[in-house]
Amino acid sequence: MMLGELQSNDAVLAELGRRLERQRLARNLTQQQLAEQAGIGRATLQRFERGESVQTTSMIKLLRALDLLQSLDSALPQATERPILQLERERLRKPRRRARSSGRTPLQPAERPWRWGEEPEATA
Repeated sequence: MMLGELQSNDAVLAELGRRLERQRLARNLTQQQLAEQAGIGRATLQRFERGESVQTTSMIKLLRALDLLQSLDSALPQATERPILQLERERLRKPRRRARSSGRTPLQPAERPWRWGEEPEATA
């Protein structure tokens, strides 16, 4: 099953738990062995495999123990910026601290959109 936006959070957790369990079994590890390798409790691993919520650090420890931590790179890739902005930032030597608006400005009174029932202004 592919993870998608139409699935609930519970469905995504359940699928992640099933995937982790399959990875563990493919490596012929018991829950106790994997939990010890990851440095977490067996109950935490059992909760994860049942599709229950666990702390992010526990998930990271499990992925590291299974040598799957690098897979998070594809889930959350590093942000890239346009080269011209990078050059400009290097020139100014200021790190980006906040996002800019889309560049659209509020409509000025004279730029108010036309509405049904209104006559367009005559131009001379």
